[in-house]
Amino acid sequence: MITRKENGQEYDEMEALYEASVADVKEGEVIKGKVVQVTDKDLLVDVGYKSEGMVHRSELMDPDGVKVGDEIDVFLEAKENDLGMVVLSHEKAKKFKGWQNITDNFKEGDIIEGKVFKQVRGGFMVDVGMEAFLPASLSMMQEFPGDGIIGNKLAFKIVKINIPRKNIVLSRKEIVDEKRREEKQLILGELNKGDIVKGIVRNITDFGAFIDIGGGITGLLHITDMSWGRVSHPGEVVKVGEDVEVVVLDFDKTTVKVSLGLKQKTKNPWDGIGDRYPEGCVIKGKVVNIMPYGVFVELEKGIEGLIHISEFSWSKRIGHPSERFKVGDEVEAVVIKSDREAQKLSLGLKQLEQDPWTGVGSRLSAGDKVKGRISAVTDYGAFLEIEKGVEGLIHVSDLSWTKRITHPKDILKKDEEIEAMVLNVDEQNRRVALGVKQLENDPWDEIVKKYTPDTEWDGKVTNVTNFGIFVEIERDLEGLLHVSEAETDKGRKIEDVYKEGDEIKVKILHIDGVQKKIALSNKGLARPAVEEEGVTSEETASVEDESSGEKEQ
Repeated sequence: MITRKENGQEYDEMEALYEASVADVKEGEVIKGKVVQVTDKDLLVDVGYKSEGMVHRSELMDPDGVKVGDEIDVFLEAKENDLGMVVLSHEKAKKFKGWQNITDNFKEGDIIEGKVFKQVRGGFMVDVGMEAFLPASLSMMQEFPGDGIIGNKLAFKIVKINIPRKNIVLSRKEIVDEKRREEKQLILGELNKGDIVKGIVRNITDFGAFIDIGGGITGLLHITDMSWGRVSHPGEVVKVGEDVEVVVLDFDKTTVKVSLGLKQKTKNPWDGIGDRYPEGCVIKGKVVNIMPYGVFVELEKGIEGLIHISEFSWSKRIGHPSERFKVGDEVEAVVIKSDREAQKLSLGLKQLEQDPWTGVGSRLSAGDKVKGRISAVTDYGAFLEIEKGVEGLIHVSDLSWTKRITHPKDILKKDEEIEAMVLNVDEQNRRVALGVKQLENDPWDEIVKKYTPDTEWDGKVTNVTNFGIFVEIERDLEGLLHVSEAETDKGRKIEDVYKEGDEIKVKILHIDGVQKKIALSNKGLARPAVEEEGVTSEETASVEDESSGEKEQ
């Protein structure tokens, strides 16, 4: 009981009692406060001090869930403001406690749970008891379409704790990568060749499509495994984003490579190909592709055969298949060969007609004279069409007994009609050897008699080479004047002394009637005049003769 002595003493005692009832709170600490009033904007909170403080509703994660009588954590910023009220902050209390919890219980590299609550420039903000920053590059948000990551409670790895600035940087990359590795190994552990799996087409290239079969595993569906038929581009079969069912063809657990197939879901149309299309049978199909070497014909879905350009005709020469076919043409052909293992079918057109080479051996014999049209001229000879579809070769060596022929086109022209003699017939290998010179008797017996060694003849230079000179000694008869037998000035090249058209005198060194060759020499014989610095070779020879005579005297 208080004894009243005087007013001053009683007031002091009352103030002392009041001070004793006020909580001992300190600025800069987190304390408990009781909500005593809730308004649209604020909460009035009693912390047991002289006055209450205000907390903005925006500072609470769930302001609508807070009611009068609830206790909340608040941070005491100041014991009194201009209005005499304590200054409180629920948000700072949360950050303070969160930071304290993290620094006491976590370190960089640890895993922590948090809730993504806001997207900011460069990333996201995550509530882990305090605000932490999740960079977009480390968010691995591909699994969350749009802004679906907001509001999700996820596990994060602490990559940075900045104590001076009191901030934290998080990452989901390592966690997602590890999860994917585990899922991959789980799926690969259960995967078997021949399994049918579901997937989504993620990407299409020129050589195939990449299919996501789950668990971060992407397999390759190669263009050759898309269809038993012809596929020009993978986009003809699948589209990006499309759901597909594929067959597991092969996989490697170490490299996590998976090969997938689509055509393997259906029966191989090449099974029983030999029974459906036996050799020799006539088929009908459609031209689906034209190549320089032939055309591909589709017989049925997934089955194509090749008509090689050599199988187009027995007689007609075709430069390119496009001269005869275009894509979409309906054709009839004969099956030449079928190969189930290689999945190849060889077809022919000319087999629909009678082979003109059949019985050619009985119709033609060596020594027969034939007439025909030259169908082609090559470097080594000319082809003569003897009958429709039957050609013989006139080799360049069989064009003339004596004339040196550089190229057959010098004397023969395409489409020219000529006569030739059959030299040999090989029906099995479809070859006939022809000759033109054999239409005349071999003149070399007479040539050998006429051009005896050491006899001299007038000739004309027809060709100059680095190894010698060809000299015509009579019409279409040439001999070789080798460089070693040619009369030249010392130090001069043979091509500087002799020119085509020069008339020179030569001597027969040797004549070979079997090899049909004549060796010549002109040493000691007159040679063409060659000008050198205004003086002819004849003048030079005259001067040399005079000098020689003076020396002898």
